[in-house]
Amino acid sequence: MYKVFINERPIILIDSSYEESDFNILHYKNITISEIIHKLKDGKYKGFILLCEDLEESWIDFKSNFTLIIAAGGLVLNSRKEFLFIFRGDKWDLPKGRIEKGEQIKETALREVEEECGISKLTLNKFLITTYHFFYHNNQNKLKETHWYEMETKSDEILIPQLEEGITIAVFKNKKDTIKALENSYKNIHLVFKKYYQNQ
Repeated sequence: MYKVFINERPIILIDSSYEESDFNILHYKNITISEIIHKLKDGKYKGFILLCEDLEESWIDFKSNFTLIIAAGGLVLNSRKEFLFIFRGDKWDLPKGRIEKGEQIKETALREVEEECGISKLTLNKFLITTYHFFYHNNQNKLKETHWYEMETKSDEILIPQLEEGITIAVFKNKKDTIKALENSYKNIHLVFKKYYQNQ
């Protein structure tokens, strides 16, 4: 299964049945990507399930409609088992950013967390999940593919949000505050936390 969010509404590519009944179910071979995007951007539909005869083949075809942007980030825990959040654009988010030329994806994840939060002494643990979301920029449909890793730090240094990236707060949150922050976050961030807890 592949899940792509457009304005927080999902397109789900799948090759079998799906339980979510609120979404329109269509056959991939019968749809036009641009039309699906338009309908989701208008907000008239909660989401679409696209049934694929060959999931991997359909996914390759789906991605060919976009300029692909590769990014990486981290779900960071400190010694108190608190989670690292950033606040940007009126939403709580996790630190992440685009890959730079010559970087390995793990290097990108560590660098972006360090830069966006002013944190050091990070240890990268296991890979968690890859998330996808659509955005429109410079007259192009773009698909951001973000690779998420579980990380930890023993440091108690003061966090410094990367203001030039629009980040106004970088802070560790306990479990109670994390639940509250997720009420004002993105669906993809929920997927990262869900995967983390599945691995515990």
